[in-house]
Amino acid sequence: MLLFPAIDLKDGQCVRLYKGEMDQATVFNDSPADQARQFEDAGCEWLHLVDLNGAFAGQPVNGDAVDAILAAVTAPVQLGGGIRDLKTMEAWITKGIKRVILGTVALRNPEIVIEAAKEFPGHIAVGIDARGGMVAVEGWAETSDMSAVDLGRKFEDAGISAIIYTDIDRDGTMEGVNVTGTVDLAEALSIPVIASGGVSCLADLQKLKDAADVRGVALEGAISGRALYDGSLDLAQAIALLKGKRHA
Repeated sequence: MLLFPAIDLKDGQCVRLYKGEMDQATVFNDSPADQARQFEDAGCEWLHLVDLNGAFAGQPVNGDAVDAILAAVTAPVQLGGGIRDLKTMEAWITKGIKRVILGTVALRNPEIVIEAAKEFPGHIAVGIDARGGMVAVEGWAETSDMSAVDLGRKFEDAGISAIIYTDIDRDGTMEGVNVTGTVDLAEALSIPVIASGGVSCLADLQKLKDAADVRGVALEGAISGRALYDGSLDLAQAIALLKGKRHA
């Protein structure tokens, strides 16, 4: 499993939200590119970026910050937020984004996601953000009547490279990962799943890894943001734990 450090972009700054509320943003770094370099220097193999303003606007907003990050690091980058058409996907992939994450459009227009996976093989991921197990869209402002599992099943055999599953009720709370919901989703799908939301310490990652091992499902990794910024999770230790074997 991989550890994906999260860089959430709001108004050109690196922030973390609390339960997805834009008015509850804590600024951790005025320079997202500097933050990206710090994560790479600590040994991360991927970066997870979210254009928070873009998620609400329905189009990229923090493009300059993303460009600066791409110029600053060599690690592959996945990006979500405001990516809703093939032209935008192509533009980001051409700039060097390894995977674009499609969230709102995956629910509103799943055909575009399937088309994108054919057009840009290996570069399309789906972000499934859930509140109470139901998919939320438009920057988490709206909760739909579709379950995370049902949405994920729409993309089986479509060539999606990963599903990023976020439990909104855990995001930024430091209350621990929704282990059951994440492993249930991974067990229901053949698409690799990345856990997101609530990682607070090494023990949270160990619980996730152990549960996946016991259930016999493969998780690609886990995303962490606030815990890394607050210092409650050491990036190097987290990377080592996820790469190692399950503890007895």
